[in-house]
Amino acid sequence: MTHGQSSSAKAAVIDGKAVAAEITAKVAVETGRLIEAGGLAPGLAVVLVGDDAASQVYVGAKGRKASELGFHSVQHTLPLSTSEAEVLAIVEQLNRDPAIHGILVQLPLPRHIDTSKVIEAIDPAKDVDGFHPINVGRLAIGERDRALVSCTPAGCLLLVKRVLGDDLAGKDALVIGRSNIVGKPMAQLLLQESCTVTVAHSRSRDLPELARKADIIVAAVGRPEMVRGDWVKPGAVIIDVGMNRIPAPERGEGKTRLVGDVAYDEAAAVASAITPVPGGVGPMTIAMLMANTLTAACRAAGKPEPKF
Repeated sequence: MTHGQSSSAKAAVIDGKAVAAEITAKVAVETGRLIEAGGLAPGLAVVLVGDDAASQVYVGAKGRKASELGFHSVQHTLPLSTSEAEVLAIVEQLNRDPAIHGILVQLPLPRHIDTSKVIEAIDPAKDVDGFHPINVGRLAIGERDRALVSCTPAGCLLLVKRVLGDDLAGKDALVIGRSNIVGKPMAQLLLQESCTVTVAHSRSRDLPELARKADIIVAAVGRPEMVRGDWVKPGAVIIDVGMNRIPAPERGEGKTRLVGDVAYDEAAAVASAITPVPGGVGPMTIAMLMANTLTAACRAAGKPEPKF
């Protein structure tokens, strides 16, 4: 669950890499079982439009992980000039392909393509990112067993449970950030765990005071080191989704370093457990994508789906 504690921090470090490795090991075993039971290997198709460098890295990592786990892995790499109609045609082709159980269109898409239209074109049963309005709606009404849940919040919840156990009832949870990808689904997941959930954002009044009441803080706002140590309730669990690159002149001219949305050293001196950046939430996102693809394959084959 955790590893080492630095001399300056008393908080346990929540090792997302280790938990993600456990999840993907289970996916590999369950994939073998599904194939033995007469099901198809889980099929994941990734669609990448344009030449965004970060997107290329992410897509490459997803494809490699899928292949490692015994999945059928497909990648459609399309030029920046690809039209919206062409992207929609590929999505439709993948919707009809019985060997594909998960379709992931890498975001952001080029400006001339309507992202909502593309997401809504994906078959909800193959929407392994959990972004389709039907999956979002199923999560909101408590039908998580019929939904595919957005990967980052699903991973965050597992990390919380590694520290606090499966029973989160009655805990005060603060989600900072209200994005459709992380903040909103995170709040829904915590509500379904019977937490008392506050969703805060850039217009919230007295954010530090809201944070000081929280047993669980999920920071997903995209502002470097915004959450300070004196915001943290002693013993709180902190999940830092932020991934911000800031100047690091101490490393040399023009150098940068990655930080989260939480001032790590300050918060770690007060919290009971905290995710590092990098190495916390990031690895969980790809692990949960693989878990969602396996889940979609099990549902398509009418086989029992594993629990993560």
